[in-house]
Amino acid sequence: MRKIIALLFGISTLLINAQQKVNETLKKELDGIMKVDQGYRMLFDTEITPEKKEQLLKDLNIDKEEFKKKSWQLVAEHDSLNMQKIETIIAQYGYPGKTLVGEPTNQAAWYVIQHSTKIGKYLPLIKEAGKKKEIPFTWVAMMEDRYLMQEDKEQIYGTQGKGEMTKDKDGKQIFVNFVWPVKDLKNVNKRRKEAGFDSTFEESVQRMYGKDFKYEPYTLKQVLELRNKNK
Repeated sequence: MRKIIALLFGISTLLINAQQKVNETLKKELDGIMKVDQGYRMLFDTEITPEKKEQLLKDLNIDKEEFKKKSWQLVAEHDSLNMQKIETIIAQYGYPGKTLVGEPTNQAAWYVIQHSTKIGKYLPLIKEAGKKKEIPFTWVAMMEDRYLMQEDKEQIYGTQGKGEMTKDKDGKQIFVNFVWPVKDLKNVNKRRKEAGFDSTFEESVQRMYGKDFKYEPYTLKQVLELRNKNK
């Protein structure tokens, strides 16, 4: 009898979940937020064509002169506004995952948090969303790596790169790109596979910096020294 009741309860739960509809109003709001978050960053893509950039400026209602004047400051301003909106949404709904807003809209809040200084505050919520499969676990992994980098700690999955202004041996300022130090590097691909990544660490590095990039396994001490040289 208990098995029958449990089975009926399970079927009932599935039917209720199937009947749940996407919150279209919230989905529309989040789609707009994600359009701004991603659109502004595309403007700084080195491979974007002038025509595509022109269209993006128009779509995002950005004045050309204001963009020239403020540049990346505009991104920072809209990141701050977007974060305020996301915090309001989370306070009301929790993490807006695929059950509530569908895919790919369930990426919107993740992107905004990932680009904020509040990852530490919301990482537990992101982990819970990943556990409930409201977002892919790979997103959880990327955010955890970003948080560890912000805390000057070794990343786990090798998803984060960094650029630092530093000085060469002659005291000249140079810009250096590098992969943020990875904990237990020899087992990183095993961890990536378990997390659900479809690429190896080496392939990920090429995607970040191109095929001609020469990877060097920096230590935390080395990257902090790079930073200090520019002070």
